[in-house]
Amino acid sequence: MTEVQSLHCPNCGAAADPQAARCPYCRARLATISCPQCFALMFQGAAFCPTCGARTSRAAAAPSTKVCPGCGGQLAQVLLDDLPLLECAACDGVWVGAADFEQICANREAQAAVLERRRSTAPSESRRAPIHYRPCVVCGKMMNRVNFGRVSGTVVDVCRGHGTFLDAGELHAIATFIINGGLDLARQREKEDLVEERHRLAQLKAQLEHQSHASDWEHRSVLSDSLLEIRRMLKEE
Repeated sequence: MTEVQSLHCPNCGAAADPQAARCPYCRARLATISCPQCFALMFQGAAFCPTCGARTSRAAAAPSTKVCPGCGGQLAQVLLDDLPLLECAACDGVWVGAADFEQICANREAQAAVLERRRSTAPSESRRAPIHYRPCVVCGKMMNRVNFGRVSGTVVDVCRGHGTFLDAGELHAIATFIINGGLDLARQREKEDLVEERHRLAQLKAQLEHQSHASDWEHRSVLSDSLLEIRRMLKEE
């Protein structure tokens, strides 16, 4: 992790806290991103990572006509390597198209290119806020809330046909989860759940068969008793 003293404002060069929203000297807006190579923190706008020297992969934002489903602000187009994203300058939410999100999940270089904007509050304010279902940026329908990978703990808003909306820092959290083997853990958990479900169904089937046999024997016993009673009555006559 980069030391606080090694981060400098990309506008005036002054030392700045990575948690600061603005430079204390020139008041330029500051946003921290992850280095595309070593994942150390660096300021958006810096040409090179202060830790490993890698060149940044973020292209300048361009305006768009899309509205942020998180806060209603205007989304801007951002290019990270060849990944097009829509970013909200107001709440730091990020919209990722369905195909691009799949690329992030499958491609390590794409994972290394995602940005992270950190705030001084932790956990993020959005996680403590009441849950609201949000409209898809493309179709306007309410999205589903999904715990990514079932075990990551990062809950995102998903429109399966169009894309995913992530609150501040969640895209980086997902990339870190994947790089640390989270998807392998999720797949292993799914296998264990499947084995457990098969075992449960087998037990249920055996229980039903046992109940069926017991009922059958009970029916036979009642029928046998009835026949004996009929025979007894015939003999008495």
